[in-house]
Amino acid sequence: MPELPDITAYLSALDDRIVGRRLERVRLASPFLLRTAQPPIADVEGRTVLELRRIGKRIAIGLDGDLWLVLHLMIAGRLHWKAPGAALTGRTTLAAFDFPNGALVLIEAGTKRRASLHVLSGADALRSIDPGGIDVLSCDLDSFRAALIAENRTLKRALTDPRTVDGIGNAYSDEILHSAQLSPTLLTKRLTPSEWVRLFTATRGTLQLWIDRLQAEAKDGFPKNVTAFHKGMAVHGRYGEPCPVCGETVRRIRYADNETNYCPRCQTGGKVLADRALSRLLR
Repeated sequence: MPELPDITAYLSALDDRIVGRRLERVRLASPFLLRTAQPPIADVEGRTVLELRRIGKRIAIGLDGDLWLVLHLMIAGRLHWKAPGAALTGRTTLAAFDFPNGALVLIEAGTKRRASLHVLSGADALRSIDPGGIDVLSCDLDSFRAALIAENRTLKRALTDPRTVDGIGNAYSDEILHSAQLSPTLLTKRLTPSEWVRLFTATRGTLQLWIDRLQAEAKDGFPKNVTAFHKGMAVHGRYGEPCPVCGETVRRIRYADNETNYCPRCQTGGKVLADRALSRLLR
């Protein structure tokens, strides 16, 4: 699922392409994409884009008349910038948003249709879809700590809960915890003051690192390599490979559709954490 750095890269690319331009037409190829009935989708056509916002992992396109198009890409949704009037071809193409200078095309791989589009009117409606997590790039250490200790949960769960922290998912939480040298299973209320400083610094530093890197990659075009598995990541998606810091083998914890990657030497004092999937297999 695209997370904060990926969404920021999309917004940066879209800012030059659609802000100040007229949305001429919205073409929907999938009836399951649009999740709202009022205001009707036709109401946004002919309006000018005034601003772009990130709401968690959502992209919000603000139009004149206080109307908003809000896209949630979920796991497999991706955006592409194509020539004006580009055809909606293939089963993966869900929608196109036509501007005078090009078409913003939404695709979603796979058969499950999880991506969503909301048409909203007014600030209150926009706030209603905000999960409410804290923005780690603008908050201070005390606010960050207060948000994470509101419930006594593992660091992995706290960082990936959109009601607690804004825009972080499975991929960047792995990278943050590796940078902070903290176990993903450590409970929030057991962190020491120095560990809170490490976690806060690693969270902001990791996100900013990837924001800068992804924006640089898309500097001369539109973001293409939007994936949960970026080259250069320390542990996420690198199960069985050596840790780039210490050389220890990267391990994983699997549960349902989620996987946590970590380095035992850097993060858990050498302890290999129980893999629930493997434990169930071995009974």
